[in-house]
Amino acid sequence: MAHVLLFHHALGLTDGVTAFAEQLRVAGHHVTAPDLYAGRTYSTIEDGLVHAEELGFETVMARGAEEAERLPAALVYAGFSLGVMPAQRLAQQRPGARGALLYHGAVPLGAFGDRWPDGVPLQMHISADDPFDDLPVMEELAASTGQELFTYPGDAHLFTDTSTAEHDPHAAQLVLERTLAFLARLA
Repeated sequence: MAHVLLFHHALGLTDGVTAFAEQLRVAGHHVTAPDLYAGRTYSTIEDGLVHAEELGFETVMARGAEEAERLPAALVYAGFSLGVMPAQRLAQQRPGARGALLYHGAVPLGAFGDRWPDGVPLQMHISADDPFDDLPVMEELAASTGQELFTYPGDAHLFTDTSTAEHDPHAAQLVLERTLAFLARLA
């Protein structure tokens, strides 16, 4: 089974992120879900982004890299929204990556290197009308890498998080099933 390093979104390490990690564990995977906000959580994305900006996005990514250094190199990097920054950076730059799962966003390919690393599978998930408009970035990343991109109906951003009002049980279940299928292919 895979070892997944899962980074939370701008709201922090919510109960919904913890529940998603637990679902992966129940399926037999080892999951590390660090708290990049040192215990702070937020009720709105805007408030969480203000906190991330105050910390500095480089600090958020550095905290993610510090967590990765404590773990074996053979990791699957996963991130929700803000968490895609450290996940994608590590998948593109840290040797030994087994795969990447990006939920609700992505960073343009050139931000962390000019190309996606050979042999590192990628799967992405986003709402078709996501308000943060990351779909074009994800489409470009999927087209340039030949990797998987799944879109879901609606305009909810954090639809996978059971602790948010945006939670969509049907779409979240599809994300989980597709995630588990992706991880099974890595075994």
